Amino acid sequence: MAEMDTSRKAFCVLSYETVKCFSFQQIKRDACLQGLPLKKHIDATLGSGNLREAVRLPIGEDLNEWLAVNTVDFFNQVNFLYGTLMEFCTSSTCPIMSAGPKYEYRWADGVKVKKPVQVSAPKYVEYLMDWVESQLDDEAIFPQKIGAPFPQNFREVIRTIFKRLFRVYSHMYHSHFQMILKLKEEAHLSTCFKHFVLFTWEFHLIDRAELAPLNELIEPIVFRYF
Repeated sequence: MAEMDTSRKAFCVLSYETVKCFSFQQIKRDACLQGLPLKKHIDATLGSGNLREAVRLPIGEDLNEWLAVNTVDFFNQVNFLYGTLMEFCTSSTCPIMSAGPKYEYRWADGVKVKKPVQVSAPKYVEYLMDWVESQLDDEAIFPQKIGAPFPQNFREVIRTIFKRLFRVYSHMYHSHFQMILKLKEEAHLSTCFKHFVLFTWEFHLIDRAELAPLNELIEPIVFRYF
């Protein structure tokens, strides 16, 4: 994935439409070198295979900056993973956004859609990816200039993003795991999900009740690393 030396994120943000075409597209960011060392740190620790170390806040770094850089990274991962399944996740195969028979997710963003509505899984993911990208592009939430402050509700926004990204993982595992096996994407999905869980656990980003659909996968990960 190409790096952008003049960006806080230091790498491309994939739009939902871009993933549909299975290609990468860079979205330009205002000049800012602040996030580049953090992205390099993530790459280095992940490359070493030490996922526990990869999620820890580096000594001397700002927590909000660390959360911001990683949020974009996890968004890209989920966006790409789901993109490989799009032709199999349709309004016909997945008429509701669910994680097994016990959990259904309804969409609301609090602005355009204030009351949760039932939508198909692909429509939910489309709304979700568009919403997350709008948050990442909003400089009032994710400031890109050096020294610019993060908003007071930044952690709340981060928690909402992670909660919703987790729902995509839940749907992929519950509804499309057999296809993931056929596509030989299991190892990639597993590594990405493990990284996501460890980061979420490290910074308490998702309530335990929200994690229930994938508890059987999460508990062994947490037991091993924490």
